[in-house]
Amino acid sequence: MDSCVMIWNMKPQMRAYRFAGHKDAVMSVQFSPSGHLVASASRDKTVRLWVPSLKAESTVFRAHTGTVRSVNFSCNGQTLVTAADDKTIKVWTVHRQKFLFSLNQHINWVRCAKFSPDDRLIVSSSDDKTIKLWDKNSRECIHSFYEHAGYANHVDFHPSGTCIAAACTDNSVKVWDIRSHKMLQHYQVHSGVVNSLSFHPSGNFLITAANDSTLKILDLVEGKLLYTLHGHQGPATCVAFSRTGEHFASGGSDEQVMVWKSNFDCGGYGDDRLQRNTTSSLQGASSTAHLAFDSHASLHRNQTSQAAERHAGRDSQTAFRPLARSGSRATRSHATRVSSTRPSSAQQTQPREYSPQYSSQARVQAQVQDQDQVQDQDQDQDQDQDQASDGGVPPALASTLEHIIGQLDILTRTVSILEQRLTLTEDKLKECMESQMEIGLQLQSRE
Repeated sequence: MDSCVMIWNMKPQMRAYRFAGHKDAVMSVQFSPSGHLVASASRDKTVRLWVPSLKAESTVFRAHTGTVRSVNFSCNGQTLVTAADDKTIKVWTVHRQKFLFSLNQHINWVRCAKFSPDDRLIVSSSDDKTIKLWDKNSRECIHSFYEHAGYANHVDFHPSGTCIAAACTDNSVKVWDIRSHKMLQHYQVHSGVVNSLSFHPSGNFLITAANDSTLKILDLVEGKLLYTLHGHQGPATCVAFSRTGEHFASGGSDEQVMVWKSNFDCGGYGDDRLQRNTTSSLQGASSTAHLAFDSHASLHRNQTSQAAERHAGRDSQTAFRPLARSGSRATRSHATRVSSTRPSSAQQTQPREYSPQYSSQARVQAQVQDQDQVQDQDQDQDQDQDQASDGGVPPALASTLEHIIGQLDILTRTVSILEQRLTLTEDKLKECMESQMEIGLQLQSRE
């Protein structure tokens, strides 16, 4: 990894900007909502705020005592949330990078932290096999989702703010309702660890990137796999939709960043179309970092069989082609002809009725009513499903584990307080040494 931040202008014949400043690998990048700033997080334990211009001006601050794995702007652009290997989540002001507060209940590395669309909540995922939901104002953890088979590499909020999705190391993608705390959907469509995901702005689609070198586009309304995209020659490590949803970009361990064009016809759901451009497969970027662009749908349980998903994936492999590729030494992006394709007849399954007037809130209410009816008809089956989703942990063992986690939380907080005190002591010692040196110099000058 070259420890640089790369910014491409997607206009033809425009140069890419390479910003040097970090001393180790860049793990995460994001544009501010206004597009006037870019935040980057690095293994060098710092966060940098860049002005995306030729001058490459940046401000840097030491954010954590371990690798900073995630950085995310709030929707109003006024605050930042960072997550790191020191097991903490920290919130900062963008102006002057003032530290506001820290969230310290994770007991292992924190992989990802994101603000909710209304900036009231923060969601985080950690190697301690938990996904925690935090109240930003009270600074308290209001719920923990437990992953028994692995941990979540990446987590994000649905555009409606009512659900979260997690990319997990057990090769699955899971969607939870943050109000009922129940799992809504569980996708087993990858054959490798899932590294990243991103919601389409409409909330109807979710794209994922995994170690099996593929990208998968999931239809959240129908609860099924829609497309499987091939392009990377190794693990696909990150993926992100643009703010408008017109494009999405993916990065991989093959040092390629690919930009794809999507054309989701959300107004007439039965006639979805996707365009896959060979616009820019950009090479030479830090392939493990998250991607960023400058630029409400109901959810129900997935009832599609894995065989049908694999069939849909095979049918959709030819629906996309990558954009143009450029070498790591090249500074220009070459655009090629766009090939527009439509899903094959095998893919155009009959969806349920969907219209622009059918609002997200109405769909959610309809879904809740459907779920209530199913629960009334077969409570025993629902209880079995809940036990399966919870991993079948006995209550006594669960209470013991919660007690152990509570004790570890106390230890983690104690260590964090000691680290802060040690930092203050080091700063005071440094000030004393500097003052002594100044006094010594003054005495020497008098003699």
